[in-house]
Amino acid sequence: MNTLETLLETLATKGHQQYGQEAVTQLEHALQCAAIAESKDSSAALITACLLHDIGHLIHHLGEDAAVRGIDDRHEYRAMPILKTLFPQAVTEPIRLHVNAKRYLCAIDSSYWDSLSPASKRSLELQGGIFSLEAADQFIRQPHAEAAAQLRVWDDRAKVPNLQTPDLEHFRAIVSGCL
Repeated sequence: MNTLETLLETLATKGHQQYGQEAVTQLEHALQCAAIAESKDSSAALITACLLHDIGHLIHHLGEDAAVRGIDDRHEYRAMPILKTLFPQAVTEPIRLHVNAKRYLCAIDSSYWDSLSPASKRSLELQGGIFSLEAADQFIRQPHAEAAAQLRVWDDRAKVPNLQTPDLEHFRAIVSGCL
């Protein structure tokens, strides 16, 4: 998997798998997240990051529902060797940081935890739990951490069953422009 075509093919073919315990598929989730970013007039890099942020779920060999079995699949890192050969840090860093962005957002806003789905709360525990205030402060000072936090907010909203979004082909030119 070393080209954009292979990434998009993986998303198109394996993306029909259920997105964990959520009511959408991996592809529906990716398209919803990217569509939200696009509707907010985000940069092409952030739209691309939103589309590809969970591609790591589709390339591991841990089986479905790893989180239900108590396994953190570390999906935010799994695709990095591939993504870093294709995209700039404005795309890759929000993807790499989006799991820790959830930990950050829960630390700074108690209502954020309340808004998470049960599956997202369960995975948060596997991913290290809520940051301390000190760790949250260190997190947000990193380059691209604010973009990761924004991606994360949209990530959590991108779980609506049967929501109509642009298709994968719609995002191809945006993603290609980020290469």
